[in-house]
Amino acid sequence: MRQEWNDLTFLHWEIAASALRPHIPAELEIDTHGGAAWIGVVPFAMKGVTPRGVPPVRCFSDFPEINVRTYVKAGGKPGVWFFSLDVPSWLAVGLARTFFHLPYFHASFDCRPEGDQVRYAHRRGPLEFHAVSLPGEPAVASADSFAFWATERYCLYCADRRGRVYRGEVHHPRWPLQRAEVEVRANTLLHGWPVGPMHPDVLFSRHVPVVVWPLGRVG
Repeated sequence: MRQEWNDLTFLHWEIAASALRPHIPAELEIDTHGGAAWIGVVPFAMKGVTPRGVPPVRCFSDFPEINVRTYVKAGGKPGVWFFSLDVPSWLAVGLARTFFHLPYFHASFDCRPEGDQVRYAHRRGPLEFHAVSLPGEPAVASADSFAFWATERYCLYCADRRGRVYRGEVHHPRWPLQRAEVEVRANTLLHGWPVGPMHPDVLFSRHVPVVVWPLGRVG
């Protein structure tokens, strides 16, 4: 699959690895930074989602997404584990659940650039997220920085209904990151998670082109 990711804001909250462990397969190691695990909320807009070689159809290929995620490793390879991915497209929900074993949900969500800012407005039942992100100066992500650790990951992990774990390779250029100021007006996406403080590094990326490969079994 090829696609583009636009207007991403990366927000993270500290959480104990022990709180994540029951929700992640034993084959996967929970990845940490600074002695802590982190749970992220990442809203953005997807564009041109289509199989390679197939022209995108805007009404099916362009839609916003907001995901709740954490970070894991298998065989030393760092990747992303998703707890939820919310989109306003029933087609995307069906395809992602069927072919990528990912916990996609249908929700109301809008990602809207307004001048220098990007506004996000999400709701799924009692869950909601409303925020305004203002990107600023470029963020230099050194190899030992939180920004590098949280963003430079080139695969996702998932599990099917039988508990079999898979890895999906994700290829794209290195993230063009900016520091961002964010005003979170509502966030119940993390309701029930025993989160600590939000990480001070709020990151933003305007655009990155992506290729997602088919899943392969882990182990």
